[in-house]
Amino acid sequence: MSTYEPVLFPKMPKKSEKEIKALTKSLYQIFSFRRTIRNFSQTPISEEVIQNCIKIAAMAPSGANHQPWHFVAISSSTIKMKIRNAAEKEEKKFYSSLNHDEWLRALEPIGTGPNKLHLEKAPWLIVIFAERYGIKTDGSTYKNYYVPESVGIACGFLISAIHQAGLYCLVHTPNPMKFLTKICNRPTSNKPVMILAIGHPAKEARVPYAATIKKPLKQILTTLR
Repeated sequence: MSTYEPVLFPKMPKKSEKEIKALTKSLYQIFSFRRTIRNFSQTPISEEVIQNCIKIAAMAPSGANHQPWHFVAISSSTIKMKIRNAAEKEEKKFYSSLNHDEWLRALEPIGTGPNKLHLEKAPWLIVIFAERYGIKTDGSTYKNYYVPESVGIACGFLISAIHQAGLYCLVHTPNPMKFLTKICNRPTSNKPVMILAIGHPAKEARVPYAATIKKPLKQILTTLR
């Protein structure tokens, strides 16, 4: 077991309160343009860009610094087609089930359906896996901590990096999604969490009006002084 060893860290340049306010306002403006799209153009994106975004995601904090995540980046048209076919098979079951009426009504203003063309047309897919437990080089296992929270934060980092790079993405969570473990050749310790379809918007890309409505700050923030 390793022992605690404090080390110096590279500090960010110090900013004044005025600079911090200006920066946060600028960041808000940048993120106000973030939208989820389903129509992607065929404009290519280099593998280096995807790697850089994943490196940013890997800087996220995690329980005990175990970094319980794995990212599978896919540009292969064959594998993307396999994922689309498998996802649509599950989606058709979901949309035809009467057990999900309430959820389907909530989705109506968003305009989604069982057709998942974006999984095939987007230049890149990133499948995010949560490592439920770690595996040592000798084959023994160890426990990971706060896995859903850690992976969720990393996904937030990743989506932020994609947006700030000037790209668009769509979060897709087919249910169930065990097929991703097989297609991506991941061990059983890996639980698929989501698929991110990434690319540039097609000319015909549109977003649903309902998705442009965000809750005002007073509804999502409580300040205790």
